[in-house]
Amino acid sequence: MASDEVDRWMSHYDNPMKDVVQRIRQIILASDDRIGECIKWATPTFTYEGNLASFFPKSTHHATLMFHHGAQIPGTFKHLEGSGKEGRVMRIVSIAEAEERRDELNAIVQAWIAWRDAAKA
Repeated sequence: MASDEVDRWMSHYDNPMKDVVQRIRQIILASDDRIGECIKWATPTFTYEGNLASFFPKSTHHATLMFHHGAQIPGTFKHLEGSGKEGRVMRIVSIAEAEERRDELNAIVQAWIAWRDAAKA
């Protein structure tokens, strides 16, 4: 569900990647009604039973989405980059590329929700 707080943040976001960030936001929010969003760490952050992902707002050549526990989300996601024990990033350079990655973003969201729900049980 889109938040007024993030809408306000986006209205002031001055970055050449703004349209790409907005499209990614729409894709993630449409993936599942349980996904929320807020401003955390001075940037839009997607949430469900914890912090799923945040944008790097100063990235100007691609939209960068940081999945805080990306290495731990069950499944294989070919566009998640990184080698640390927790975080992973996804870089997207255009709206067309965001659309190409829609299924992967949806799969990440669904895997995150299932993982978080299993942790509650």
